[in-house]
Amino acid sequence: MAIIKTIRGFSPRFGNNCFLADNAVVVGEVTMGDNCTVWFNAVVRGDVNTITIGNDTNIQDGAIIHCTYQKAKTTIGNKVSIAHNAIVHGCTIEDHVLIGMGAIVMDDAVIGTGSVIAAGAIILPGTKVAPGSIWAGVPAKKVKDTGEEMKAVIERTARNYPMYAEWFKE
Repeated sequence: MAIIKTIRGFSPRFGNNCFLADNAVVVGEVTMGDNCTVWFNAVVRGDVNTITIGNDTNIQDGAIIHCTYQKAKTTIGNKVSIAHNAIVHGCTIEDHVLIGMGAIVMDDAVIGTGSVIAAGAIILPGTKVAPGSIWAGVPAKKVKDTGEEMKAVIERTARNYPMYAEWFKE
């Protein structure tokens, strides 16, 4: 059973039809929308600030969602996929975004709607990623605009994770 814990008087709140893997951790001031999934070994830690997650968002295995005390909350939009072992910290992720495996998005960054952060990329603090762009590298830089093929990948990934969650409810 997932660890769901009240911290400093704040308890996580979940929308309808959310899936939490057996060893997922969700603590503190976290608000999650409908049809979200939090997978194995993922941590959503709202102990020091607010974490708000929209609808149809998936937080994959080993990902860490956190924020900074008295400085940077974390806001994640709708239909966002945060891939395996990614770190999202004190930033804003707008709608229809894919954060690649092992990517790091740091404090006060803003990832625009329809964007992709490539696997292993590091988005430095305060970086503004324009909507519909792909960023890669360390530190990450824009490599190109998101084309129709990548937009389809973003949508398919967000759509598939609730389906995968159903397999674990059997």
